[in-house]
Amino acid sequence: GKGQMPSMPRQQPKRPKRIVIKLGTNLLTGGNDSLDLGAIGAIVKQVAAVKAIGIEVLIVSSGAVAAGRGPLLRTPGSVRLQRGTVAYRQALAALGQPQLMMMFERLFAESGVEVAQAMISRGDLQSRVRYLNVRNTLEALLSIGAVPVLNENDVVAVEELAGEVYGDNDRLSAMVANAVDADLLLLLGDMDGLYTADPHVDRKAKLISTVSEINGDIEKAARGPHDNLGSGGMASKLEAARLSMDSGIPMVIASGRVE
Repeated sequence: GKGQMPSMPRQQPKRPKRIVIKLGTNLLTGGNDSLDLGAIGAIVKQVAAVKAIGIEVLIVSSGAVAAGRGPLLRTPGSVRLQRGTVAYRQALAALGQPQLMMMFERLFAESGVEVAQAMISRGDLQSRVRYLNVRNTLEALLSIGAVPVLNENDVVAVEELAGEVYGDNDRLSAMVANAVDADLLLLLGDMDGLYTADPHVDRKAKLISTVSEINGDIEKAARGPHDNLGSGGMASKLEAARLSMDSGIPMVIASGRVE
């Protein structure tokens, strides 16, 4: 399929048993300020179908900040929050998180799948004891057939919210894939994959189908996000790819609108 897959030497790819799927903000919102239920519903159905043939799926979801915009507008005192501040974005994340989970819960229930929420931070995966706790919890959830939905704990993750981009959950998803020994990491967004240049700017940009080493050319291709809705951009996806390759886990960057 489309996308970028830093992979091991060519061999017949085995069907993965465990996949981590990261859903980017632009995909979840369709580029708008609120959640795109149609797009998310389609992905949920596909995840349920993949689960039905015996593949375990973990979701790392962005979008809490975007999901918080509606509730914030309905809150009488919203004018007291100064837009653009860290507190404003943290409030959006805190208001949006239950919305996001209710939506996943409702959509997955249509396919008879239970979702479980796990809020984690990179610190949880950098401390040995907490890493083992996270891993054991996720293993337990997978063993009972639930789909864990993980999110960076945005309410305390100030670096990302303050605009010091660490990448819209990209790196977190690679760390999670490593923690649970996933066979595949799938980063779904609004782009078909890694291009030779930003296709929004350069018409001659071509899709790079396979990357087996991250060199200067690949880094140059990944420069600069084309918008500021999500905090992602290709550069953070490349960071995730580095982590993923170090763990020996193939990673695909693809459009969440492609089945």
